[in-house]
Amino acid sequence: MNPIAKLDNQYVWHPFTQMRDWLQREPIVLVEGQGAVVRDVHGREYLDANSSIWTNLHGHRHGKIDAAIRAQLRSVAHTSALGLANQPASRLAEQLIKLANSPFVGEPGVSGLASSNQGTCVNPVLSKVFFSDDGSTAMEVALKLAYEFTRRTRTTSLGKRPQKVGPMRHRKGRDSVHRLLQSGPKFLSLDGAYHGDTIGAVSLGHIDLFHRSYADLLFGTDKVMAPYCYRCPYNRAKPQHADARTYRKCRWECLDQLEHKFKVQKKRGSPYAAFIFEPLIQGAAGMIPQPEGWLGQAAQIARSHGALLIADEVMTGFGRTGTATVAKSGSGVFACHHEHVQPDFLAVAKGLTGGYMPMAATLTTQRVFNAFLGEYKEFKTFFHGHSFTGNQLGAAAALASLEILQSSASIKSRHLLQAALRRELNELWCHPIVGDIRQVGLIVGIELVKNWRTREPFHLHEQAGMRVCEAMARAGVLTRPIGNVIVLMPPYCTSPDQVCQIGATLNKALAGVA
Repeated sequence: MNPIAKLDNQYVWHPFTQMRDWLQREPIVLVEGQGAVVRDVHGREYLDANSSIWTNLHGHRHGKIDAAIRAQLRSVAHTSALGLANQPASRLAEQLIKLANSPFVGEPGVSGLASSNQGTCVNPVLSKVFFSDDGSTAMEVALKLAYEFTRRTRTTSLGKRPQKVGPMRHRKGRDSVHRLLQSGPKFLSLDGAYHGDTIGAVSLGHIDLFHRSYADLLFGTDKVMAPYCYRCPYNRAKPQHADARTYRKCRWECLDQLEHKFKVQKKRGSPYAAFIFEPLIQGAAGMIPQPEGWLGQAAQIARSHGALLIADEVMTGFGRTGTATVAKSGSGVFACHHEHVQPDFLAVAKGLTGGYMPMAATLTTQRVFNAFLGEYKEFKTFFHGHSFTGNQLGAAAALASLEILQSSASIKSRHLLQAALRRELNELWCHPIVGDIRQVGLIVGIELVKNWRTREPFHLHEQAGMRVCEAMARAGVLTRPIGNVIVLMPPYCTSPDQVCQIGATLNKALAGVA
């Protein structure tokens, strides 16, 4: 066994990994990469078909991002954001705000980036950026801000004074905080939701396998059915060799249930503070795509009941959801804009730095920001922070990545990659274990079943998805399943020939498992 592999087995604990199985074999030890290709310690090459867990947008060792990081290193690598500002983070915040608002500037009720954003606005202006470290922390920030904003504004609107948050209150201990969480503003998210691994983010999630171990640590949130067309109990269509969204037969019962949830909660006297969603497609749920029109209608329902919108674009942001509707949605950088939805909180991470550095951001409105302004003695400060908030190296990488993303060359590459993936996916319907093939832009999920005619699922212990991905790795293509869903999410620089290689390798692996 390679010496580095031995060190890994001896000392490293890997995330979301059955370590007993891991220790039974020599792990792949990656040491270098270029474009869509990575190499291991033995000199073997692999195609990175999941962009190093959905982060690497433009390929490994991209010259422009490498140069940006080297240039920043000649100045300073990191200084604190607590009481200090820095150039790259300030410039990055400006660019993110411009990108987030660009499809909506000029609309009625949207007066541009300087809008005060007072009152209810269908598409509010995002104007403030809070930096953090990863997707979980970006969602944690959104959750805390939405919670405290709702608590302050609702009590004020009812003529009540908000509860004090000064030092004396904090001395009452964890019990009082827990009671506040249980009785305070409530949140609604989708069945199968996954929004990260910090306690607040876990509380928003509804994947029992991931979350049940921590049930006693969590505060309660409600869930509503997700628009999972392939396994929807209201879809009366028989299985076909096509994406279930395209042949579904239903009456949008999923939206009826969403409306019902809001109405019931409102009758209880405590309307939901926020509705949380991944726009267009749920990632860790199994790459569950939403049928066209669902997001726009769901957002409208939530808004009509006074709820804030929290969009988790950790996976879907920065062009991942494709180019099909870019012409009518503006930049096409963010998934929610494909259905003309602007949230009150927009959480981004993963691809923010092009997959180079751990960095995240939560974008929100001036209205939310204003709720945290006050005299020092009022302690309206947002008591939350991270040591590496606004890190200069991460911000420099992100600025370079955004410049690449908006270039005509990158837009063309994404368009070609999306079309190439679609062609390769059509070849997979011949396998009887392929039940559903779901593509949203440059994100693909292939659900494996025992029989496509009955949709009977594999049991998790049968490891159908894992066996397919292990066979692909042996043939030189790296990806990772979600249960029995094979995920493809290659870097934007992946060539048509490389897409063909991914498709052929997957085809052979499916045949072997079947």
